[in-house]
Amino acid sequence: MSTTVETDLFQVWARRLNQSDPSAMEALFRALHAPLVRYAQGFTQDRAAADDLVQDAFVRIWERRERLDPTLSLKAFAYRTVRNLCLNRLRDEKNREALVEAQYEPPGLAPEHPGHRQDGDELARRLNGWIAGLPDRQKEALTLSRFQGLNHEEIARAMKVSPRTVNNHLVKALRTLRDRVRSYEPTLLDS
Repeated sequence: MSTTVETDLFQVWARRLNQSDPSAMEALFRALHAPLVRYAQGFTQDRAAADDLVQDAFVRIWERRERLDPTLSLKAFAYRTVRNLCLNRLRDEKNREALVEAQYEPPGLAPEHPGHRQDGDELARRLNGWIAGLPDRQKEALTLSRFQGLNHEEIARAMKVSPRTVNNHLVKALRTLRDRVRSYEPTLLDS
């Protein structure tokens, strides 16, 4: 699905939600439930808790449906709602330190050649560790961009920063990861 078509769908759903159309809510749920649960699970490290938080987010979206602005990104609003619910939960449990460690870890990288599986597994393990070690905002921007598929505008709304700040976070995160990959295997990124 192209970004323009997706954006148009989210705008249509937002307008229909403004009119209390339950089929728009169902369409939104089907489109975002799984990615939102994965995103929430990065905070909670608990699938059941993540699923509960996402359910709560959809309830909040429905409760606020008449105030939704169809010109703003409904997708970013959904991610921001889930993020806020996750942060509130962590705060309420007094586990702010756990937030740094509980961020989403991307799936391991598949090795290019079956004979190099151990090398690929080791690189994936290191890459996950390097991502976990990024500053929180860089890690969040990277996760939303590369693993959740949000564009800069949507990430900016979800993180409550400017698109330029999102870009700065991504550039710094990718530069750090590239430097670490080069230190680990100098020829890996040469094409």
